[in-house]
Amino acid sequence: MEKNKHYSECLLRRKLDLLLRTGKILVESSADTSRIMRNMKRTAMYLGLPEDDLHIHITYNMLMVNLSDEEHSFSKFQRCDKHGINMEAISAVSRLSWRAISKDYSLEQYETALEEISSRKRNYTPWMVAVGAGFACGGFCIQFGCDWPAFFYASLAAILGFRLRSVLNEIGSNGYANIAFAAFFSTLLAFLTAFISMPVVESLLPAWLIPFTHSATPWHPLMACALFIVPGVPLINFVSDMLDNNIEVGIVRAVNTLLMVAAMAFGIALAIKICGIDNFVKDLPMTPHHSYIEYAIAAAISAMGFSMIFNLPKRLLWVVAIGGIIAVCSRNFVNLGPSNHNVGLDWGPVIGSLIGSSLISIITIKLVHVFHTPHHCISIPSVIPMVPGVLMYRALFAIIEMHGVVGEVTIATHNAIRASLLILCIAVGVAIPNIFARRWIAPERRRKLERLIAERKRCGNFVDLHCIE
Repeated sequence: MEKNKHYSECLLRRKLDLLLRTGKILVESSADTSRIMRNMKRTAMYLGLPEDDLHIHITYNMLMVNLSDEEHSFSKFQRCDKHGINMEAISAVSRLSWRAISKDYSLEQYETALEEISSRKRNYTPWMVAVGAGFACGGFCIQFGCDWPAFFYASLAAILGFRLRSVLNEIGSNGYANIAFAAFFSTLLAFLTAFISMPVVESLLPAWLIPFTHSATPWHPLMACALFIVPGVPLINFVSDMLDNNIEVGIVRAVNTLLMVAAMAFGIALAIKICGIDNFVKDLPMTPHHSYIEYAIAAAISAMGFSMIFNLPKRLLWVVAIGGIIAVCSRNFVNLGPSNHNVGLDWGPVIGSLIGSSLISIITIKLVHVFHTPHHCISIPSVIPMVPGVLMYRALFAIIEMHGVVGEVTIATHNAIRASLLILCIAVGVAIPNIFARRWIAPERRRKLERLIAERKRCGNFVDLHCIE
C-alpha cells in the first residue's frame, strides 16, 4: 500500500514536470499568455490533472503549477530564461497537445515528442536568417518610398548588422548592448552606401553599372537598415496580454520592448553623430509613391524575411507572403490618397493599419484549419511589415536630442503617440479572434476536448489526490 502511494506521488510529480516543460517551450518561444494557458490546460487534461484542482501561474521568467484539494497540495516551479521567437515550436506544441489526447499517448511517448520539439534544429541557417532579415528591411525601405537600388543598400547593411548581433549573442555579451552595436553598425554601413550615388564616386564606375547603382533616395536606407531589431512580436503580445487581462506579463513585455527600442535608438543616434547627418531622423519624407505591384513585392519580401527570423515552418512561407501582401496593400489603399498624390481612400495610417491587420486576422481564422497551425503563426508575420519602427525610434531620438528648443517635446510626443496608436490598431486587429470570434470558435473546440476528456475519465486516467499521502 505504502509502495503504491509512493509510486503515485512520483507519477504525479512527473506529470507536473511534463506540464511545466510544455509551458516552458511556449514561454521561451514568445507565445502570448492566453495561448500558453490554453495549451497548458489542454496538456493537463491529457495528463489527467483535474481542472478544478489545478492552478497555473505564468510570469515572464517563471512558471508555477499547483495541484491541490482540501487535504493535499503539490507544487512545482520552472524557470524560463532563453526568450526568443520560435513559431515552429508553438505550432508543434499545439498539435502535440491535441494528438496526445486523441491518440492516448503514453507518458513516454509524450515526453519523447516534447524532447524532440525542444531540441529540434531551427529551419534556417544563421546566414539564411540574416539574408531574410536584410531583405525584410529592404522591403520596409520600399514602403518608406525608396527606389530599388536603395532597397539593396538597406538590405546589405541590415544583413551584416543582423549577423553581427547574432555573433555577439552567441558569445554571451549583454543583449541590449548587442542591439546598440548592431544598430550602430547597420546605420554606419547605410550611411557609407549613400556615397555610391554621388557624382564623384559614379565617375569612377563603368557607365553600364551606374543605372544599377545610382539611387535617387540614397538616405532612405538609414531609416530601414536597423528595423530587424524592432520587437514586433513582443509588441503585439504586450497589447494582446493587456487586452486579455494578463497585466503583469504584458507590462514586463512592454518594458523589455522599450529597452530594446531605446538600445536601437542609442546605436543609431551614435552613428549619425559620428557621420554628422541626421535629416533622415527628423525630416526625411516617408510617403511612398510606388505602384501597388511594388508594394506587394516589398510586403511579401518583408513578411517572408521576418518569418525566417521567427522560425516559421517553410511550408507556410508562401502563405505569409500572401498575407503580407493583403495586409500592406489594404493598409496603403486606406491610408494613402489624393492628399499625398497616391491612389487610395486617404483615411490615414491609423485606420489603415487597423483595417489591414483585421482583414488578415479574419482570413486567418479559416486558414488555421487548412494549414493546422495556430492563428498567430500566420497573422503576426503577415502584419509585421506594418509595425511603425521608424516612428518609435524617431520619438526616442527626439528625446535624446532635446536642447530646450521650442517644439522639441511636441515632435517627440507626436511621433510617440502615432507609433502607439498604430501598434495598438495592429495588435487589436490581430487579436480579433480572441476579442470577438473566440465565443464562436472556442465552443466547438471545447466540446471536442470535453468528449476526449470524458473518454479518458472513463478509462481512469485522471489523478485522484486521495490516493496520495
